[in-house]
Amino acid sequence: MKLNRHLLIIVYIFISCAVSSYADTPYMELVDKADKACNDGKWSEAAKILQDAIKEEPDNPGNVLLLSNLGMVRYNLGLDSLAIDAFDQALDIAPSSVTIIANRAKVYAAMGLEQEAFNDYSRIMMLDSTYITARFHHGLIALRHRMFDVAKEDFEYLKTYYPASDEALIGEATMHSLVGEYKEAIPLYTEILRKIKEPEYFGARAYCYLMTDDLQAAAEDIAQALELDPNDGELYLYRAALNKMHYRPEDAKKDAERAIQLGVDPARAQEFMTK
Repeated sequence: MKLNRHLLIIVYIFISCAVSSYADTPYMELVDKADKACNDGKWSEAAKILQDAIKEEPDNPGNVLLLSNLGMVRYNLGLDSLAIDAFDQALDIAPSSVTIIANRAKVYAAMGLEQEAFNDYSRIMMLDSTYITARFHHGLIALRHRMFDVAKEDFEYLKTYYPASDEALIGEATMHSLVGEYKEAIPLYTEILRKIKEPEYFGARAYCYLMTDDLQAAAEDIAQALELDPNDGELYLYRAALNKMHYRPEDAKKDAERAIQLGVDPARAQEFMTK
């Protein structure tokens, strides 16, 4: 599933407490304005104000937090490389900040720079073993790159120490699915969907149903997922496979073409393009 820029969980760090001694100064006035612009989603305005605040007091210790915010604001503007630059500057000041490292890792992952994201998640795990989101994403990247031993260690850690967490459940389901244990994955995705009705998990369960020849269940999950996210190319590819299994080549071709339009690799869709 594609990562949607606007659905990414963003941690904004507001600095009023950290720099309370600077209250009623031009610097703090700018900080307050930046805070409001961020809350209102006015990213261009927020970026300019944050930069103005940093220029106003370049040696202010609170700038590390402003730089972290600036990174996330730039990310929302689609300025990914500049976002990374802001995080790098923040980490020059506070190299052990797991929040800033995590923000940078999220942006790296969204840019497709999974090795850099993996390295950041590894760094977080060394700094704070209780940061379960970092371990979760570390495991997912390991799975995608077929580092199964690493992924297994991450997910077993989550299952052992945080068994009630969504991350533990999702990690276990994903692990089973990617190693071909589809029947074991299905009940786990069902449990996930009781709590988190996201298209990603309907799609994941649909894939498992396809691989176990439960075509009716797969069709229902694909329909549910497309209702929630009609612009996910992977779902159209799943439906193309389903249509081909039902001997509907024209429908399969249309879905494959739509999948390609939405960014799916044409090589993956090719088998559904011909009768």
